[in-house]
Amino acid sequence: MDTEKYKIILVTGGAGFVGSHLISSLLLHYPKVQIISLDNYFTSKPSSHTLSDRVFYIEGDTQHIIKIWQEQDLPTPDAVFHLGEYSRIVQSFEDFDQVWDFNLRGTKEVVKFSHMHHCKFVYAGSSSKFGNAGQDENLSPYAWVKAKNVEFIKNFSQWFGLEYVVTYFYNVYGPRQIKDGKYATVIGIFESLYEQRKPLTVRSPGTQTRDFTHIEDIVEGIILCFENGEGDGYQLGSGKEYSIIEVAEMFGGEYILIPPLKGERTHGRADITKASSLGWTPKHSLPAYIEEFKRHCAWKSLAYPPESV
Repeated sequence: MDTEKYKIILVTGGAGFVGSHLISSLLLHYPKVQIISLDNYFTSKPSSHTLSDRVFYIEGDTQHIIKIWQEQDLPTPDAVFHLGEYSRIVQSFEDFDQVWDFNLRGTKEVVKFSHMHHCKFVYAGSSSKFGNAGQDENLSPYAWVKAKNVEFIKNFSQWFGLEYVVTYFYNVYGPRQIKDGKYATVIGIFESLYEQRKPLTVRSPGTQTRDFTHIEDIVEGIILCFENGEGDGYQLGSGKEYSIIEVAEMFGGEYILIPPLKGERTHGRADITKASSLGWTPKHSLPAYIEEFKRHCAWKSLAYPPESV
């Protein structure tokens, strides 16, 4: 692919976990591209910014993207990667208004914006819609809204001719994942507790399974789908599932069962057939990642023993 074809790329949510890694990869992949990040910093942090004069960060809501572009007289992008949405399942019951504003109103405006500027639109769908033969899309406000957004994008494309590709992430883990607080991820929580030498907390019954995917595999998949994919259905996962208890046992030590939360799925495994048809193959495994994490923790303990702190 002509790496100079794209001069300006917009990444919504560019200061988030996936977005920040995507920006770093885009800078390497497209040596002359300029990137604009639009992020409301709901869970993102300025500390995730990429230090490059080819990246421009804007704080603002996607609901106001058209107005922001007009007021700041920003250049027209050639492509839009839309990652700037609310992205938690069980917490979405409590944060219903944010889910509605960020994921319905915001995405509608980003789709309109992409069409106005003739951009290829890359959407981060939710793998939650695939569980239980498609019935799990109704388990939570988040899952439902994300599924409806995909329907909207597909219809909008038929109505108005939007060029798009939809990718689906499966439980992304790796550097800069959220480890603490309300929006922490499973692997992030386990890492934080392990570092504190506390028992790992497993949501009952613990037999629920997940497909965990390393952030480097995710961003590689996103870019490959952008370049060579079209339409819906690109699931990005390892293609393997582990129960939460199995993951806790990989860390070793003690774990305890805690009450389940509303909206959680029982199973989750990616069908990577369509993404693999583009040449994408996940290169990282969760067990190897956890072993490396534990080795690093052991090294830190030797280098900085508790009594020396």
